[in-house]
Amino acid sequence: MSTIAIADIQRPTAPAVRTRLRLTRRGRFVITTLAAIPLLLVVALAVLNGGQASAGNTQANVHFDTVTIQPGETLWQLAEETAPNADPRDFVQDVISLNALDGAGLQAGEQIAIPAQYTSAK
Repeated sequence: MSTIAIADIQRPTAPAVRTRLRLTRRGRFVITTLAAIPLLLVVALAVLNGGQASAGNTQANVHFDTVTIQPGETLWQLAEETAPNADPRDFVQDVISLNALDGAGLQAGEQIAIPAQYTSAK
């Protein structure tokens, strides 16, 4: 045996030191981001697919009376003619909502659907 081999045998070995895992601020951010990505994908898919309407085999039996707008006619005048007993403000708002109008402005010759609650009031 050589003296080098004897020196290695006699030298006491130091016990293995276990260090605690320390995460830096950047490390915590990376781990949090990686954990949040699947959750965000699930939420995004749920939002995108949540607004789909389901179509059925039955057809809705909804009928509306339509009125052709004359030149110079307004929704307020239409309200007074069509539903004289109803509040004209409610009539105008309901017609705007039903026909998806941008406002109360109308074009001559335009077909406007009248809500069913006002057609029976005639």
